[in-house]
Amino acid sequence: MKLRQCVFVCGDLESSREELCDILGIDVAYRDPGVAKWGLVNVVCPTGHDFLEIVTPFQQGTSAGRYIERRKGDGGYMVILQVADAAAERKRVTDLGIRAVAQKDLPEYQYTHFHPSDTAGVLLSLDTTFAPKGVDPALWWPPAEKGWLKHARSDVTNGLAGVEIQHPDSAAAAASWAKILGRPLDTSGGGNRIKLDGSEIRFVADRDGRGQGVSAYDVKAVNKDKILAAAEKRGKKRGPSQVEVCGCRINLV
Repeated sequence: MKLRQCVFVCGDLESSREELCDILGIDVAYRDPGVAKWGLVNVVCPTGHDFLEIVTPFQQGTSAGRYIERRKGDGGYMVILQVADAAAERKRVTDLGIRAVAQKDLPEYQYTHFHPSDTAGVLLSLDTTFAPKGVDPALWWPPAEKGWLKHARSDVTNGLAGVEIQHPDSAAAAASWAKILGRPLDTSGGGNRIKLDGSEIRFVADRDGRGQGVSAYDVKAVNKDKILAAAEKRGKKRGPSQVEVCGCRINLV
């Protein structure tokens, strides 16, 4: 179970794209016309072999728009985990009473999105890919289309390392997610975290008054000084190892 893609939701796609790419040193690989069915436009940007996405609602009445309203602005929105068998995970998770809000089963790709009300305010997706013969499975990621690798950069950032979720009852949220993901909950040191393959999901108290949901993403920094300098120019530096992008804190690890 691997953290493969993290998603921001923003009111202005192009200004948010410019901020994201400038600060984190990444480029747009794909704009998916398929998200229009949810009333959205988007960009997908590789960081190493992982992905950051921005979605923006273009019509009224979208779940993304309601999320922006509920959390009082732009921010982290969705977490996409790559799993070995998305269909089996779908059955296991829905058997727990967690509601699926969208699903698809294609020859090359399966996914299930789960209701944020059941997942501590975060839109969670469990995805499986099936690479064609002769294609490296690690490089096959249909949400970014086939040509994404030529847009991938790893000179400034190089992949995702974690997600931080805030909740008024962080211990309860962590316990619920541990059941949903079928992974043990680590409470050592007084924290609440779930270890994934090469990353983690942490649960903390609501410290900024924005309510439950994503509070930070962890990104692997290759050139931290460059990231911090770019963030400083935009007034988005938040600490010696933290910047803000698209209304969400980014921890540089």
